[in-house]
Amino acid sequence: MTKLYIPINYKFMNQIKNLMKWATILSVAFLLFSCGDDDPEPAVRFTLSTVALPSQGGSVSPATGQHAQNASVQVTATATAGWQFVRWEGDASGTTNPITINMTADKAVVAVFEQVSNIEEIEGTLTSRTLTNDKQYLLKGQVFVPNGVTLTIEPGTIIYGEKRSRATLIIDRGGKLVAKGTKEQPIIMTSAQEPGERDRGDWGGLVILGRARTNQIDPNIEGIDPPVIFGGTDDDDSSGEMEYMRVEYAGIELTPNNETNSITMGGVGRGTKMDYLMVSFGGDDGFEWFGGSVNHKYLISHSTWDDDLDVDFGYSGNVQFALVVRNPFFADQSQSNAFECDNGPNDNDVQPYTTGTFSNVTVYGPRDRVGRSISGNNFHSIDLRRRTAVSIFNTIVTGFPTGLRFNTASVTQQYDNGVGVLANNIMINPNANFAAGGGANVEDVERIWSARNTTVALPAADQPWEDFYRGYGLKPENFFARYTLLTYPSNPDFSLLANGSLFTGADFSNAKFSEALRADQFDKTVEFIGAFGTEDWTDVWAEFNPINIDYINK
Repeated sequence: MTKLYIPINYKFMNQIKNLMKWATILSVAFLLFSCGDDDPEPAVRFTLSTVALPSQGGSVSPATGQHAQNASVQVTATATAGWQFVRWEGDASGTTNPITINMTADKAVVAVFEQVSNIEEIEGTLTSRTLTNDKQYLLKGQVFVPNGVTLTIEPGTIIYGEKRSRATLIIDRGGKLVAKGTKEQPIIMTSAQEPGERDRGDWGGLVILGRARTNQIDPNIEGIDPPVIFGGTDDDDSSGEMEYMRVEYAGIELTPNNETNSITMGGVGRGTKMDYLMVSFGGDDGFEWFGGSVNHKYLISHSTWDDDLDVDFGYSGNVQFALVVRNPFFADQSQSNAFECDNGPNDNDVQPYTTGTFSNVTVYGPRDRVGRSISGNNFHSIDLRRRTAVSIFNTIVTGFPTGLRFNTASVTQQYDNGVGVLANNIMINPNANFAAGGGANVEDVERIWSARNTTVALPAADQPWEDFYRGYGLKPENFFARYTLLTYPSNPDFSLLANGSLFTGADFSNAKFSEALRADQFDKTVEFIGAFGTEDWTDVWAEFNPINIDYINK
């Protein structure tokens, strides 16, 4: 067989091989590219959580979200009005704002805020200054306003007394307090304890010392250490002006018969103006006068621990329109009374006598009905002691276990001699009317009272006793006895009920009202007995349930 010879083109063959080689390379590349497009390499990201604490204090930016690995994130805290940024917590620290966070892992950053405090601390001996109502103030320890210094307080200003240091504001002889609140903006001095935690005796209260006469030689005011002397010879002395002011949770008993009161006055002269004042939930007496000649209108003593109106050492001033509301379970072991009046610390015949004159006082005592449970330390509506000679007119007292007591025979002498006068008063009593001690005779007490005053027995508990009060124009719901500390109304209405018998009957004909230093001190045009007629002068500025008030945010 003949073999055919076919010549081979080697150049062409090489070209085919090269094409196949590139086709293989392109196929592999295509395969690799296709696989990468379906399943890419994931990028690493971390979560940054940002929180504001408390939430109302401000905001943090950026908000919680994810950020790339190793990213540097600037975090900023912004406080809302009334708050301030304090510090970072969590995965950040310090106070630098803004701060940079490096995202090497999941992280949480907390911005801590606190409310801006506008409370200024006051302590020691002051120079003349004004406390403005755009701030609040914290008294620490004994704070003195010395001779020649005036402390002025704007309307609406709130002042706290620190409990730990037994804070007390003391206006010394020659110093002045000008604290003129208004009906709409009363000045408030109160406990520094949190709302709901306030209690009687949280702080020392207000002590005012003047240069008016007393019947003691260089007396020291109670409750202040080191001792501070008060009194002098100037009955026209001025310690300033105070009106529309409340003092709450004040007065501390340091030892028996050595205490500060809600408002303590030692030798305060008649040049001082002190009207529209309220004390409440005090740790000792409400108002106590140690001598002096200062005059007052419109006083309130509410739920105080010991006596409400306590008069000593030759006080000779005048008080018209005063309200007392007694808490049935707030009473001191020393015996608590609406009026407690002494001439001195003993029965010695020292002058000037205590001749202070009170008119138009309403006392809602601790017991509203017969049989009501009360503290056994509640004793007398009026307790007249140790040669005192106060005068009381046009007043209604209710609710104490005993109405009137003379505790020494010298008291009887003062009223038999006309130095003191009790006239045109009404006593409504659920228990005993009269008592005596120290040589006084109970028959004399009854004789002196009954000559010019009225005594009425409260009906039994199963009788319409509430209507009995309403007949006088008194509101039974104004007694504290049916409430607790948390439920007594914050703004009760003390105006008389229509057609109440107390609307008429006031009498200012007694010679006491014509005496040189009394004639111009009483409003003799009022016809009502007690502190109220158609108008409730406690409305708006007074507060009868302050325990839970948030004064800081008020």
